[in-house]
Amino acid sequence: MSKLTHICTSIFTVMSQMATEHNAINLSQGFPNFPVDKRLSDIFARLASENVHQYSPMSGYPPLLEKIAGLTQQSYRRIVNHKSEILITAGATEGIFATIQALVNTNDEVIILDPSYDCYEAPILLSNAKPIRVALNDDFTPNWENINSATNENTKLIMINNPHNPTGKTWTSADFDQLEKLVDSFPNLFIFSDEVYEYITFEQTHISIHNRQKLWNRSITVSSFGKSFHITGWKIGYVIAPEHLMKEIKKVHQFLVFSVNSISQVAISEYLDIVDVYSLGNFYQEKRDFFRNLLKETKLQLLPCEGTYFQVASYANISSEDDMTFTKRLVTEFGVAAIPISPFYAGGKDTKCIRFCFAKDDATLTQAAERLIKL
Repeated sequence: MSKLTHICTSIFTVMSQMATEHNAINLSQGFPNFPVDKRLSDIFARLASENVHQYSPMSGYPPLLEKIAGLTQQSYRRIVNHKSEILITAGATEGIFATIQALVNTNDEVIILDPSYDCYEAPILLSNAKPIRVALNDDFTPNWENINSATNENTKLIMINNPHNPTGKTWTSADFDQLEKLVDSFPNLFIFSDEVYEYITFEQTHISIHNRQKLWNRSITVSSFGKSFHITGWKIGYVIAPEHLMKEIKKVHQFLVFSVNSISQVAISEYLDIVDVYSLGNFYQEKRDFFRNLLKETKLQLLPCEGTYFQVASYANISSEDDMTFTKRLVTEFGVAAIPISPFYAGGKDTKCIRFCFAKDDATLTQAAERLIKL
C-alpha cells in the first residue's frame, strides 16, 4: 500500500518529458542551458586527477564549511559555527527532507504557503504529520491573517520560500516583523526558510532569516550551490541551523546519504575564493529584462518578478482553458514548454497563470518568444 497515495509524477518531469517528445523549447524545468563558469569546470577537471574521491566527513568538507560560514557573515553579518551549525546536503531537497524527518513528529502540523514547491509535502506525510496548506494573497504576498489563524499549539514548522518559486516574489521587512510576532506567540514553532535563490534578486536586496537575529535560534535555512552557480546537476546544497537543531538533522542525514559528493565539495570550496556571488543578481536581471522585453509582443500578461529565474505570466485574455490543458497545448501546438501554477496549490487552484524559466541563453529565449507571439 502506498504511503503517498495522492502524490504522482512531478509536474516538472511531466513537462520536460513532453518538451522532449515534441521537440519543444523547454522553459519549464528550472535549469540553465548555458555553460558553467570555465573557472569552475577547470578546477573540477584538475581535481579529477587528485586524491579527492573518497568519503568526505559526514557534515561536509571542512574548508567548504569554513567558506560557507565566511560567506554567511559577509552576506548577512551572521556568525555561524562551521563545525556545529552547517551541513552540506545532496541538494536543497535532501536538506528539506532531512530537516522535516528530524524535527516533525506524528500528528504535528506544518504550515505550507501555497503556491508551494512540491517537495515540501511528502516528507511531512512520511513523518505521519499533517501539512496545513495556507494560500498566499492573489499578489502572492503572505496573508498573515490566514497564517495566524492556521497556527496553533500543534504547529511544529512553518515553511517559507524567499525568493519564491514559482512566483518570483520576495518578502519585505514587514513580513518578517509579522513572522517574529508569530514565533513569539507559539514557543514550540520553528521556521524552515527555503532560500535557494537568495543571490538572485533584482531591484530589492534579499532579506534573509539570517538578517533577523531574533529568529536564529528557531530557524533552519537551506541554500543551493546548484542554483547559485548554474550547476543544478551537482546537487549540492547546505543547511544552517542552531546546534541543538542541527544535531537532530545530522542524525537523519547520516543514514539518508551519509556524505555528499566529495570532488564537488572541494571544487566549490576553491571556486568560492574567486567567484563574486553578488554579481548573480545583475546577471539574471539582464536575462529577466531581455525576456520580458521579448514577451511585450505577445498577448501574455507578465506578473512582477522580484527574484529567482522564473517569470509568471497570465494567459487569461488568450484562453479560458485550465492551466494544465493550456500548457500541454502550448507544447504540442506552439513548441514551448512552461509550468502550470495549479500543481503548486493543494486544491489545484487555477489562476490562469504559467511559469517560464528564463535561465537560458539569449538565442533560446528569442526563439521561444517568436513562438509565443503566435498565441
